[in-house]
This record gives sequence, structure tokens and C-alpha cells, in this order.
Amino acid sequence: MKSLLFLLEKEFIQIFRDKTMLKMMVGVPIFQLVILVNAATFDLKNTNLAVMDFDMSNSSRELVSQFSNSPFFTPVLSTHSENEAYTAIEEGKADAILTIPRYFERDIAIKHTASVMVEINAINASSAGLINSYSNTIITKYNQNHLIQGKKVSMPIKTEIAYWYNPELNYKLFMLPGILVILVTIMGSFMAAINMVKEKELGTIEQLNVTPLKKSSFIISKLFPFWVIAIFELSFGLLIGFFLFNLQVKGSFFVLYSFTSIYLIAVLGIGLLIAALSDTQQQVMFVSFFFLLIFILMSGIFTSVESMTLGAQKVNMINPITYFMRVIRMVILKGSGFYEIRHELVAMTIFAIVSLAISIKAFRKTVS
Repeated sequence: MKSLLFLLEKEFIQIFRDKTMLKMMVGVPIFQLVILVNAATFDLKNTNLAVMDFDMSNSSRELVSQFSNSPFFTPVLSTHSENEAYTAIEEGKADAILTIPRYFERDIAIKHTASVMVEINAINASSAGLINSYSNTIITKYNQNHLIQGKKVSMPIKTEIAYWYNPELNYKLFMLPGILVILVTIMGSFMAAINMVKEKELGTIEQLNVTPLKKSSFIISKLFPFWVIAIFELSFGLLIGFFLFNLQVKGSFFVLYSFTSIYLIAVLGIGLLIAALSDTQQQVMFVSFFFLLIFILMSGIFTSVESMTLGAQKVNMINPITYFMRVIRMVILKGSGFYEIRHELVAMTIFAIVSLAISIKAFRKTVS
């Protein structure tokens, strides 16, 4: 036990002597949460719109003004030339074209129907879908206003929409827990693997191999400091989220930190396995980023796991980041407890036991 305490003391001293590590512990959370949370968003608030109003009537100007007054559209071009409008799309100056045909107002008055056309740059399919949705909403509202003014229809059914857990539809509150998962994962697995392989390169690990230290004591001394650092990073990230983005944790901190503790054992096991199979820090970086990139993109940070193919969902069963991504959002945004996350908790416990057992077996340490 004394030898373990001395090893832990040595590891913490070594970590805090590393100025780069200290800068990363404070700088990385601030950078990721402040920059990525604002950048990694599907909110669309500045769609450049080219307008071709061939009617130039009060009705057409009213429709154009509704697009202009929307926070999602910014008119950048008003023209009667189709070539000019399409050139704006091709050059990236406009994202959509609103075309109002001639006799638009007359058709509304006489035929009670009229047509408009919205052409959208669909290179980014996600953005195109949002632009289409926003356009339909504006045009539907325009139709309802005209129907009510003309007293053509009555609407006895009033529809009220309630958005649970994120009533303001603030995408940052959805992204912030996801960024925290990435932060904790990097600190928990990647940095631990780098630290262990660094000792291989320096030769100090060979000196420890000839000591009567138990393998378990050595591994705990290497992994426990980064478990503590990762827990600190989660706490620091939650504080940043609270002060900068007004992130309120709806659930229990005990539930959140309990699951995080088990998750960190799992990813630390993965980090230990990578370190055991690598001889240089460069190898650790290549292997870690290869798996991190795949696991993060498949974890549901940007898109729903349920919308993936059945094959991808089956592969995700061995992706620990997927479980943590789901749980942290459930606890922070929904206020879920142990009962709601019981399946993820059992799966992560099994994952932690298996990954740690395999990595310990793969790690070669001579026991005297």
C-alpha cells in the first residue's frame, strides 16, 4: 500500500511539473466549450436570399417583407434577371432564390390561389432541409393571414406546441454535453496512453520493471491520476457551461459522476491497451485518433444513432462513447436517474471490466 501511495505521489508530481499538461487541463476545456459549442451547431440563422419579384404588387411585397423580417433570411439581391440570381447561387453569394411570378396578387384575388417558387442550394442537405422548413413556415403563415383577413375559413382547433427538456430549442444545450464527453474521453484515455508510452521512450519504465512492484500497483498509479484529471475536467466544463451558456443540470450529480467514473475505467482500459501495444508516442497518436474519430462520429454527437443503418447501430454496441453521450444528455437535460439509464449502466460496467482485463493482460510487467 505504501508503495502505491509513493507511486501516486510521484505521478502527480510529474504531471504538475509538466507545464504543457497544466495548460491543457485549463486551456482545452475553455477552447472546446467556447469555440466548438458555438461552431458545431445546426442552427441556421443567416440564409442569404435572392429575390425575383416579377409582380411588384402590395401582396408580393408583403411576402418578401415576411422573409426579410424573419431572423433566418437575409435578402442580399433583388433582381428581375434569372441569370443574375443563378450566378449569385453559383458564386455562393446566395443560398436560395425566392421567385414571385407576374399576376401573383391578381391570382390571389380572383382565383384564391397563387404560386411562388423557392430554389435552394442543396449541396449541404441538412441546411437545405432547414431552409425548406423555414420557407414553408413563412409561406404557410402568409396564407393563414390572407385566409383570416378574407374570412374564407375558420380555425376552431387551436394548436399549441410544447417542447420538452429544451423549450427554447437552444442547440448549444444539446451540443455542450457532447463536447464534454469528447473532452473527458481525450483526457481519460489518450493522455493516459501518451504518459505511459512517454516513460517507455525515456527508459524509466524499464527501471520499474526490475523492482518488486506489483503489476496492479503500477497500473493503478498510472491510470488513477488521469481518472482524477478527467473528473476535474468534467466539473470544470460544467462550470463553464453554467456561467457562459446557462446550462442547468436537471438530474442528480451523483448519477452523473457515478456513470462517468465507470466510463472512465472503460476508456482508461482502452488507453492502457493502446499504450501496451505501442512503443512510441507517435504510434499512440495515430491509433488513438483513428479510433476516436470513428467512435465520436458514430456516437450521436451530431446525428441521432437511431437514424443510422442497422449495421451501424450494431457496431455502436461496442462504442463506449455512444453510451456516455446518451447518458450525459439524459441526466443533464431530462433529469434521468439510475432507473432510466440502467441499461447503459450495465453495458458500461461490462465494458469497463472487459477492457480493463484485456489491457492488464496485454501489459507486460515482470513481477518479482
